[in-house]
Amino acid sequence: MSTRYLIVVGAADTTADLIAREWGTPAGTGEFVDGSPIRRLADGVELLRRPGLHIEDTALGQLLPERLRDTPIVFPSRHRSESGIACLTVHPLGNLGPEAGVGGEPFRLVPPAARLMADALRQLAETAQVLGVPVTYEATHHGPLLHQPAFFVEIAESLRPEDQGVAARAVAEALRDLTEDETDRVAIGVGGGHYAPHFTELALGRHWAFSHLVPRHALATITPSVLHQLREGSPRPEGAIFQRALDAENPDWRQWGPRLRDGDAPPRPTG
Repeated sequence: MSTRYLIVVGAADTTADLIAREWGTPAGTGEFVDGSPIRRLADGVELLRRPGLHIEDTALGQLLPERLRDTPIVFPSRHRSESGIACLTVHPLGNLGPEAGVGGEPFRLVPPAARLMADALRQLAETAQVLGVPVTYEATHHGPLLHQPAFFVEIAESLRPEDQGVAARAVAEALRDLTEDETDRVAIGVGGGHYAPHFTELALGRHWAFSHLVPRHALATITPSVLHQLREGSPRPEGAIFQRALDAENPDWRQWGPRLRDGDAPPRPTG
């Protein structure tokens, strides 16, 4: 079976390490990256431990065996915020504007794996409800800069210690078997803040999977290059959903592609 996605665990990330402990030591594939074995976690799912922090691992793509250089990468990680919000999050990678203080490069995006990311969000929703915290998309941000699809799955470090273990077990279980729902329509989400509750609700309640998420504060610095990069992904987005109608009137967005509506994707089954 071909590899559907690769999980990369950064040794310097304590939350990623906590999650990885749940997997033990799976059998190796016989391949190594910088001396670290690639392991087979489940059918179509492989695992690699790396030194340092994920956000700085810009050379990773070129170090992987050639067969994995187009394979989506999932990074489990800790979530930090100045506000100390306790949550579970998923988000695509890249820097939409001129700032790149947390890895990557200015105005450079990483292709997202929209349907895998949506499944991670949905699988974590039940655990978030048990813990009494939100599960949410975050807007596109930070590195590393990679040329293959990638996204982060994060546990807030502000969760209570007893909840960290519950969340880690849930993330570990989810990452064993992420699947792509081929009936999901793929779009970018435009507007709102760094956290994206509106687009989260759409992905949980309807067959929407979001590739990149562009917060309102980033709209003023969007360049033609970034607009072009927003078309990329696995799969490519059909168009954009805007949180408010006013943002859709911008000439750049009118030229970018179709405007989609919340209700354009059918509801997902509940219960």
